[in-house]
Amino acid sequence: MKKIIAVTFISTSVLFVACGNPTSDASVNDTAAATMAMDTMSTKTYEVSLVNNKKDPTCGMPVTAGISDTAHYEKYVLGFCSKECKDEFLKNPKAAIAAAEVK
Repeated sequence: MKKIIAVTFISTSVLFVACGNPTSDASVNDTAAATMAMDTMSTKTYEVSLVNNKKDPTCGMPVTAGISDTAHYEKYVLGFCSKECKDEFLKNPKAAIAAAEVK
C-alpha cells in the first residue's frame, strides 16, 4: 500500500511540474513576444504638441517621427529622438538650438 501511495504521489508531482514548463518552440516564442510587447509599452513617448521644436536639435530628425526624451532649455521644451541625442545637446545647447527649428 505504501508503494502505491508513493508512486501516485511521485507521478502526480511530475505531472504538475511538467505542466508548468513550456515544451514547444511556440510557447517560448509567445513568451518572448509578450516580453517585447511589455518592453514597448513601458517606453515613454511624448506628444509633438508638448514640445517647441520641429526637429531634434542634435540629429535633425523631425519630432513627428517620435519623441523619446525631452529637456527644458531657456523658455523651451525640446523633444529628442533618443537619450543619446539629448545628452549630446546638453553638452553645448547654444550651438545646437538653431537646428531645432523652435516654434
